Amino acid sequence: MIGKTIDEIKVGDAAEFSKTISESDVYLFAGVTGDFNPAHIDESYAAKTFFKGRIAHGMLLGGFISAVIGTRLPGPGAIYIRQELNFLAPVRMGDTITARVEVADVLREKKRVVLRTTCANQEGTLVLDGQALISPPKPK
Repeated sequence: MIGKTIDEIKVGDAAEFSKTISESDVYLFAGVTGDFNPAHIDESYAAKTFFKGRIAHGMLLGGFISAVIGTRLPGPGAIYIRQELNFLAPVRMGDTITARVEVADVLREKKRVVLRTTCANQEGTLVLDGQALISPPKPK
């Protein structure tokens, strides 16, 4: 299985992935990455922070974007080159996050694609905004 090639991609193409953040997701991400920041895993600590409670790791959302790129648009065979992430609002356990990528530009001569990358919660609040540069899969 191969994703869309440079010749199959056009500006405006988009794909999404949605997932409800569970407590297990946050603990598993902490275990895999080693990021045991108490803002994510210690409710008594997090209650005293600016966010007044635990929040999910921002990079967990980055993983959701990676899932869209690697499985949906362009899909299998795509290679990440660069990603910019701007974290706009906290994400809490129980939030349903929709990661979206949309083709902003196709650089055919360089065989690269620029994607707008976003994550929004169940209320439609944009919690992450960014841009990715990827190399789509080569033709079969």
